[in-house]
Amino acid sequence: MASVTKRDYYEVLGVKRDASEDEIKKAFRKVARQHHPDLQSDPNEKKKAEEKFKEAGEAYEVLSNAEHRKRYDMFGHSGGPQGFGGAEGFAGAGGFGDIFGDIFEDFFGGGRGGRSRAEQGNDLQYNLELTFEEAVYGKEAKLKIPRWETCESCNGSGAKSSSSVKSCPGCGGSGQIRLQQGFFTINRTCGQCQGAGQIIAEPCTTCRGQRRVYKERNLSVTIPAGIETGMRLRLSHEGEHGVNGGPPGDLYVAVAVKPHPVFTRKGNDILVDLPVHFATATLGGKVEVPTLKGKTTVKVPEGTQHDRVLRLKGIGAPALKGNQMGDQLVRIKIQIPTKLSARQRELLDAFAKESDLSGETNGEGIFDKVKNMFD
Repeated sequence: MASVTKRDYYEVLGVKRDASEDEIKKAFRKVARQHHPDLQSDPNEKKKAEEKFKEAGEAYEVLSNAEHRKRYDMFGHSGGPQGFGGAEGFAGAGGFGDIFGDIFEDFFGGGRGGRSRAEQGNDLQYNLELTFEEAVYGKEAKLKIPRWETCESCNGSGAKSSSSVKSCPGCGGSGQIRLQQGFFTINRTCGQCQGAGQIIAEPCTTCRGQRRVYKERNLSVTIPAGIETGMRLRLSHEGEHGVNGGPPGDLYVAVAVKPHPVFTRKGNDILVDLPVHFATATLGGKVEVPTLKGKTTVKVPEGTQHDRVLRLKGIGAPALKGNQMGDQLVRIKIQIPTKLSARQRELLDAFAKESDLSGETNGEGIFDKVKNMFD
């Protein structure tokens, strides 16, 4: 009797030898659908499909198991001294039953589960706009959150009363209908009760059998001091309620801070541009500076240059973690007068004549600097 030579398992599934686990799984699904026997009407083609379907299943069982795949790569179809532990019987490979169940659902519809499972409620996001001051110092925010909540009238059952819940006549209360498809027997979710195993004869008058109602919930949320645009606060279990006894989702509060006409944030520091007369910047003096807590006085040193930054310690924004406080940064913006009186012009002319305005800066004029670049 002539021996039958098996095809290479990678060739059977149409994947490369370095294919990932996910690529192998997708390839098997594709081949299994293509050669499923129940899709063939011709008896001869059905027989060929059964052989290819079994061949694909054998290849998947070996290649989907890391240890089996390693032995196959080393020893081929024999699997070495240990073999594959029943590969030809389609037993022992991880996830094999699950993927067949997925394929059954693709062919025949429905699910493999029994009664309806509990499902977690959806997460929600609330977009909260804060003023600059509220973001720096924090606040207690009052929110109104529209969401689905479990119906209190029926406690989430969807029925008018406990006597209104009947066993499903379609599946006898199991939530599944047993079907024979060729040489496979599968369980399909009951279409009459959607897998719940029960039907509601008289729905709840409040939720009309939906088990949940759409309501607006009032919440109080503490906004921490120092929060910034783009940050989110998570409130556990404040999202939509789940169904069939599932837990609620979470609520995320997304923060956006409105711009301030005077101040900007730079991390935990607060920046303000301060207009200063050129005479004050030249001679020095004291000027008033606005802060979030009111006005204060700052000393402008003699000879202060444009865009110089003065730092006021400890009156910035607080850090979200710890007790550190940022500073207020005062950026000097020197103001140049656009209209001069005759006397002011006379004095400035005298100042210009007294000063060397030929471009000398720190002992070296601009023309000397350019000349030095080429020397």
